[in-house]
Amino acid sequence: MKITKKIDWEKGQGLVPAIVQNADTLQVLMLGYMNEAALAKTQDTGLVSFHSRSRGTLWTKGETSGNTLSLVSLTVDCDADTILVKARPKGPTCHEGTVSCFGNVGASGVGFLGYLDALIRDRKAADPSSSYTAKLLQGPLVKAAQKVGEEGVETALAAVAETDAEFKGEAADLIYHLLVLLAAKDMPFEDVIEVLQDRHK
Repeated sequence: MKITKKIDWEKGQGLVPAIVQNADTLQVLMLGYMNEAALAKTQDTGLVSFHSRSRGTLWTKGETSGNTLSLVSLTVDCDADTILVKARPKGPTCHEGTVSCFGNVGASGVGFLGYLDALIRDRKAADPSSSYTAKLLQGPLVKAAQKVGEEGVETALAAVAETDAEFKGEAADLIYHLLVLLAAKDMPFEDVIEVLQDRHK
């Protein structure tokens, strides 16, 4: 994975901050520092690596714990002295065992949809007798599609005839079942988001 913008290594005496963000939820996971060697290793291996300022050595996240960060993209900021790293974490990111180095609270807001989407897709291999999601994913596609239709009607009815609490509940059911249908179709959630973004241009 190449970076088109030239990085100003001299400004930070050979080091630049690297902000790591969950590629699916956009939650900030950690801040590390990269030098040219760490960046090159990250690009070559697909696993995020850093330069340790305290030890003066190169290290790959998860090389001892197994909690790696799989590279998705690299972006350089406007001043060419900071890298935004989007990655998919395997396990907790922080050495203290938390989701991120900023605490153990997971993705929130719209980012939670990315977390939920990944969770639903993980259920494809689960036991359908113990997981409603797995049962829908492993069953006939028409069943998953039918559930979206049912929940859509129930959401519309709740909007005009039920309380706000009931409407919110039905809307949540609709979004969940739509994510299940996307997973059943092997269609990435990101593809739908791209359509929305294109329409917004």
